[in-house]
Amino acid sequence: MQFEITHCDKTSRARTGQLVTSHGMVATPAFMPCASQAVVKACSPHDVADLGIQLLMANAFHLLLQPGPDIIGAAGGLHQFMGWPRPLATDSGGFQVFSLAQPSDISEDGVSILSPLNGSRIDLTAERSIQIQNQLGADIIMAFDECTRYPCEYDYAAGSVERTLDWAQRSQAAHSNEEQALFGIVQGSVYADLRQRSAEETVSIGFDGYAIGGLSVGESRAEMFAALAACVPVLPENKPRHLMGVGTPLDIIQCVQQGVDLFDCVLPTRNARHGSLLTWEGIVKINNAQYREDFGPLSRSCDCPVCARYSRAYLHHLFRLHEAAGWRLLSLHNLRFYAQFMQRLRQAIAAATVPELEAQLSAWTDRDEEKS
Repeated sequence: MQFEITHCDKTSRARTGQLVTSHGMVATPAFMPCASQAVVKACSPHDVADLGIQLLMANAFHLLLQPGPDIIGAAGGLHQFMGWPRPLATDSGGFQVFSLAQPSDISEDGVSILSPLNGSRIDLTAERSIQIQNQLGADIIMAFDECTRYPCEYDYAAGSVERTLDWAQRSQAAHSNEEQALFGIVQGSVYADLRQRSAEETVSIGFDGYAIGGLSVGESRAEMFAALAACVPVLPENKPRHLMGVGTPLDIIQCVQQGVDLFDCVLPTRNARHGSLLTWEGIVKINNAQYREDFGPLSRSCDCPVCARYSRAYLHHLFRLHEAAGWRLLSLHNLRFYAQFMQRLRQAIAAATVPELEAQLSAWTDRDEEKS
């Protein structure tokens, strides 16, 4: 993997760049839709590629459960298994594992939990997580980390940082696929000193890129931005920075101004399945009765195939039916919005117009919050 910064904003830490992998180049800042189980929910991989999505984020823990890394490895790796020709990343599954784990399940060695599928015991260590991700073969993989809950007591968060640092060293030692870039993960809950220490020590280990985990788990936006401010300046300028699990457009644009390059979140497709559609004119709640006889497109400023072919009335009809085709079409629209949004954000950084784009999104968000 190679990463080159192509432009830096003069009034913030925002930057554009090019992330080059063996499966293609990604223009940053970039958003990764979640394909946790080797699929973006309700969408085929070629559907997603046609929307201009540059890379996806799969999940090693989910793929361990089913179909299993041996089957994916026998298929030739995750790219071949899911028919996705572009760059892929895999999360270690730390967030999923620790959402299932009790404190007694966690040791310095790793975590031992019961499978949510069949109740069998699963033992995950840093070494096992990296072995699985090496077998899956994504372009970018993540070190095994502990994602603490919120709220989290300071003493526990401090111990968790030390545990994650130990696992980071073990992850690096276990990593055996030189074609894959390995990212270390910064933790520390909402405590500035722990975030700074975690960043400093993770950088001292040395990784191809750096992820920031344990945020967007219930803390306030102010706490999230303060945690970023404590750790992002510590991370190397010449390495990509990935903020895990953050996905609203306004949060993305504000985190980009703090120096973040990559994002992943389930928000676009999850919101679509609940009937919440993003447009440049505001949020459309397609379940609302006002769309029953609205024969215009979701958005006249959107170039997605859904807006080109289908009316709000038809999409309202499909959503009211709980029709799977409706979930697919609404998801495709939201994904195209995100691809278009990230393109506009990169253009705004190059043109020094990020504040104008942020103001547009802020007004749009405030208006829709007032409606709700």
